[in-house]
Amino acid sequence: MKVNSQTKNIFLLCAAVLIFGAGQFIEAQTPSPTKYISREEAVRLSLLQASNFQQARLNEQIAEQDVFLANKAFLPKISANPTVILTSPTLGRVTAGTLRPPSFLGANAITEYQGLVTASGEIDISGRLQANRRRANFLLQAAKAGTETSRRNLINGTEEAYFTLALATSQRDSAEVNLQSATDFEKLTKLLVDGGEIAPVDLLRAQVQTATRRDELEQAKVNERITADNLRLYLGFDANQEIAVSELQTLIPDPSELAQFSVSEVANRPELTQIQSETNAAKEDMKIAKAERKPQLTYSIDGGFVSDSLRPGSIGNTTGVRATVGVSIPLFDWGASKSRQKQAELRAQISENSRIFAERQFTTQFNSNLAQATSAASRIRTLAENISKSEKILETAILRYRAGETQIIEVTDAQTQIIIQRNALLKAIYDYRIAVSRLRLATGK
Repeated sequence: MKVNSQTKNIFLLCAAVLIFGAGQFIEAQTPSPTKYISREEAVRLSLLQASNFQQARLNEQIAEQDVFLANKAFLPKISANPTVILTSPTLGRVTAGTLRPPSFLGANAITEYQGLVTASGEIDISGRLQANRRRANFLLQAAKAGTETSRRNLINGTEEAYFTLALATSQRDSAEVNLQSATDFEKLTKLLVDGGEIAPVDLLRAQVQTATRRDELEQAKVNERITADNLRLYLGFDANQEIAVSELQTLIPDPSELAQFSVSEVANRPELTQIQSETNAAKEDMKIAKAERKPQLTYSIDGGFVSDSLRPGSIGNTTGVRATVGVSIPLFDWGASKSRQKQAELRAQISENSRIFAERQFTTQFNSNLAQATSAASRIRTLAENISKSEKILETAILRYRAGETQIIEVTDAQTQIIIQRNALLKAIYDYRIAVSRLRLATGK
């Protein structure tokens, strides 16, 4: 069958598209080179990503603009109001020899030109504007404290994700060592079985031990992948970026590290500052509601001209200044301002109750984390000694087993015990690092 040139070109184009698409897929699936990330670098990168912290910074900028507006409320508002008013002449009878007047009462001319610049504002005798300005400043303080809270929480979340990955990586490394040890022992057992020195059932036990260690390694690999994805979320990395963190075994605690934390520093937490600022803002709301029931002065100053002609002479003759001062006296608002005042009082009480509870909660959290860190440091020292002893026990058990002096169960028990001790040591180091991170969150270190 002959293929014309057009069909051939279409076939080649489709093939090129498929090859290009396959290349793009392979490139997308190829992981990037592993990038080592320190704890400090992880924190720095997380602070640059889209997060609640970045949103809190935007809310802080909004609060700054509220302060700006509250300050400008004391200044007069300047406006220019050029106006042309056209009025029909009167439809009534006009005395001969007189000018025909405009038709509406109060109209100055048939054609009236106004060019006025007005400055108007309030004289704050009720204290409403001052209370509003103080309220805006308190809310700005609350927004700044909220930004600091979000920053600390983001740092703590990043550190916990970092140390969780460090734990998962160490557990995977430990699982690889355990599998290698089990494999070597299985080979030794097979040699002894082949030599007729032990029963074949011992080889089955060794094979079961190896299979168990292989299963543990697969679980550790999956867990490491999941925890790495969680850290990538904080860092803004894509799924193909391989990352490595500090080895958990290198993060052994310094005995003097916990001495820098004091429960008295909990009182400086930004959450408490935020609650107090919100309480103060609610109290200012009470004052604003009270001020609504007090008189307030208003003023307006107009400068310009009102003329029936745009000729310079006519404009000059009608140019001047007019000042108006008024008093606004509230009489009755059906209890609306008193209701707003009551709402503000209740909000202040809620904030005060929240502050008292938060102080107790933060103090309890500090004491709990300090106790956890102290306990973990003690566990680390004990477990490190136990691992050294467990390694000697395992070495002795293997030598005795090779010499026919003991059963295989002694070797497998020693292998299991050393695995338990290693995992416990890694968990103790992890618990210590998490507790120290939360102590830094509590004290702002």
